[in-house]
Amino acid sequence: MHNPSCTVINFRENLFMVDCGEGAQKELQRQHLKLPRLNHIFLTHLHGDHVFGLPGLLGTMALSGLEGDITIHTFEDGKRILSSIFDYFNRGLPIDVKFNVIRPEETVVFENASLRVRTIPLKHKIPAVGYVFEEKPRLRHIDRAMCDFHGVPVWAFNAVKAGEDFTKPDGSVIPNALLTKDPAPPRSYAHISDTAYMPGLAEKIKGVDLLFHETTYLSQDADKARERGHTTAAQAAQVALDAGAKRLLTGHYSSRCKDDELFADEARTIFPNVIAGKEGMRIEV
Repeated sequence: MHNPSCTVINFRENLFMVDCGEGAQKELQRQHLKLPRLNHIFLTHLHGDHVFGLPGLLGTMALSGLEGDITIHTFEDGKRILSSIFDYFNRGLPIDVKFNVIRPEETVVFENASLRVRTIPLKHKIPAVGYVFEEKPRLRHIDRAMCDFHGVPVWAFNAVKAGEDFTKPDGSVIPNALLTKDPAPPRSYAHISDTAYMPGLAEKIKGVDLLFHETTYLSQDADKARERGHTTAAQAAQVALDAGAKRLLTGHYSSRCKDDELFADEARTIFPNVIAGKEGMRIEV
């Protein structure tokens, strides 16, 4: 992935964007992603290749006749700078742009009934954070045959799915485990953008299902990676291994290297389950 940074998470048909590099709106259109379902943009840091696509994206949304609001999660400097840009280039937008001011710290920055998003401070040339998207535990699945057998009425299904036992009219109690089945385990995705190698990062993303970790450099350029606040493919793989991640997605490659597969190959020497990130790729979590 050599294009300016932009990742979209489709969670139950709601779109969440991480970073918005130049040309993001064109790629969203090529991918047939529905702009009305995008309401939150999470910025990792304020380097241009991660934010310069915002005016164009908002302009495209306005030209498409979209209304409503969109929330940009960014630092105080981001709110100040972007507000000025939008006031000039996106004047009269029918979209209400809101800002959620974040800090480079560990905290929850977004939460609803089914999803939680938290930040992790990273080590870059300027303040930066990574984001962890965590699905909340789902309700249990109704075993319809057992519920019918024990006479559980439909109006009681929500309580049973939430884990409650069912009490029959005669006072006998039917344990929840007899009436339901385990739900699918909650899913998680960690997005670790520009950062120097952080061995302690693994503990903060333990067991994540999919880890995107920048792999800007190969090990032969480890000194350059450290100097510029980036990570090598081998170092990213070590984080994935230490975290017990299920899969590692590589990306944010240096233009110095013309063969993207080299990054994935280096990562696989340490962590086997590696996906070589490419523009437009879709991954099921």
